[in-house]
Amino acid sequence: MRAVLFDLDGTLIDTAPDFIRIIGLMCQQATIAVPSDDLIRAQVSEGARAMVNLIYPDLELNSPQLLQIRQQFLDIYAQNIAVDTALFPGMDALLQQLEALDIPWGIVTNKPRGLSELLLDALNLTARCQVLVCPDDVSRTKPDPEPMLLAARELGIAPEQIIYVGDHPRDIDAGRAAGMPTVLAAYGYLPPDHKDNLEAWQADHIVYHVAELSELIDQSTHHLRTEPS
Repeated sequence: MRAVLFDLDGTLIDTAPDFIRIIGLMCQQATIAVPSDDLIRAQVSEGARAMVNLIYPDLELNSPQLLQIRQQFLDIYAQNIAVDTALFPGMDALLQQLEALDIPWGIVTNKPRGLSELLLDALNLTARCQVLVCPDDVSRTKPDPEPMLLAARELGIAPEQIIYVGDHPRDIDAGRAAGMPTVLAAYGYLPPDHKDNLEAWQADHIVYHVAELSELIDQSTHHLRTEPS
């Protein structure tokens, strides 16, 4: 293993708390019931439209009214992108572990580049992240392998030497299609209709805590620490 790529929301960074807070505020302003935290968390990976649809379930996903509310939601989010958001516990130590071994790490996400860059800046991760691939950079997003292969080219590393970690079936599908070893982050925002049979995702590994991911990476990089200098 020569590099690690992560999905962003629900894998590398726990962004759900800010989405939960913003949706709660919007519901209070509209005097409507607030969806449960678990329901919101499960929709984070589906994007802003899906989260807004939790507030207004009677609106069509492509209706002008929902799209207008979606933009309001994104504007609020951009201004409050890292109030309660943070790396998952143990993740910073894992990144430091990679950096100490000169193993590059990066992100392949379906989150728009503008928001992704704002988030990385807010968490002081911009200079540490070696590659960032967003929907803006490709013609086909995950589960298509195009963004994975672009990240591999930018790193100059063969896909089969890059581990990809994600918490959604499309992450695993994209990684497998690109020829990358895949890790299912079962601590993340698993879709409700896919969480009961994780083996069906066909990931190479399943981890339930960041500590397990760290141990897996430690095993995968053992040769780098034992090779003579």
